[in-house]
Amino acid sequence: MQIAIDTSTDTASLAIIQDEEIITELTWRCGQNHSTQLLPRLTVLLSQNNLSLESAEGIIVARGPGSFNGLRVGISTAKGLAFSLNIPIVGISTLETEAYQYAETRLPICPIFNARRGEIATALYQKKYNKWCQLTNEHITTIEALCSQITTKTIFCGEYIPAITSQIRGYLKQKAIIPTPSARLRRAGFLAELGLVKMKTGSYDNPATLQPSYLRGPAITKAKHR
Repeated sequence: MQIAIDTSTDTASLAIIQDEEIITELTWRCGQNHSTQLLPRLTVLLSQNNLSLESAEGIIVARGPGSFNGLRVGISTAKGLAFSLNIPIVGISTLETEAYQYAETRLPICPIFNARRGEIATALYQKKYNKWCQLTNEHITTIEALCSQITTKTIFCGEYIPAITSQIRGYLKQKAIIPTPSARLRRAGFLAELGLVKMKTGSYDNPATLQPSYLRGPAITKAKHR
């Protein structure tokens, strides 16, 4: 049994996998309550399926980018489970997880997260010749700069999309494909699929050194001195 944990944003998700099949999954809007809601919901999922934490053979966790609080809670929980149960852990990009659910469209997929300060976090993915590929590295940019580089029909996805749909369509017109609200929901099941691929190849992360990927540091104001 493997457990997938995603607390990257205000939407959190859990999935439990057994024999490479998702046997249960839960996605909910948690706001900033990751620390109080994550473990209780995991306990409920395990109980509903007559499973225990001791049965876990691996932990898969979304490593960001995303919110500082959400990622800290998710990764620290995942690392704690990996240490206490002595099982492997793998971290998966949240942007990649966001994009992966559209892989079978064979179109370029551009997940977008709000990076604040008028900027976005993004990357570009596509399934080519039956191989899942990352076309551009994760980076911070602006909507205008991103759209200036898009030359073909592209799927834009992510929790932040509703706030910027009009801007994207303004720049790209028919080249921008925007999924419906229900299709935009990020699910831990897709995180689990990506994590299982890494686990099969033995590409584990070191729980002692696995860290969230923020792409840049938090906006911290320096204390004023008299």
